[in-house]
Amino acid sequence: QVQLVESGGGLVQAGGSLRLSCAASGGTFSNYAMGWFRQAPEKEREFVATISWGGALTYYGDFVKGRFTISRDNAKNTVYLQMNSLKPEDTAVYYCARKTSSSPLWAKDQSEYSYWGQGTQVTVSS
Repeated sequence: QVQLVESGGGLVQAGGSLRLSCAASGGTFSNYAMGWFRQAPEKEREFVATISWGGALTYYGDFVKGRFTISRDNAKNTVYLQMNSLKPEDTAVYYCARKTSSSPLWAKDQSEYSYWGQGTQVTVSS
């Protein structure tokens, strides 16, 4: 039983920063790519970032433009999302997820992920 728990969300002013964490338990972590997705009210879920199981390969949504950084610490079974220069349009519930299979090394489509956390709310005020 794979369980993912996000934390680190909150209320921040535009231009501020937050670091989200996702702690994994109950299953294999290090052999799978991890991803971050987000969903704003009345909008569909969208891809934010992904990182390969070894941590060497990363891929970001087009909106990031250098503002976000995904990383992982396999020894701690934790993946992070550092968010800088936050904008009001970044307001959403952020979810972490584990990829279904070990290959390919990473993916940006939510259909490639089978295990999801409960989400953490990020609110950016103008």
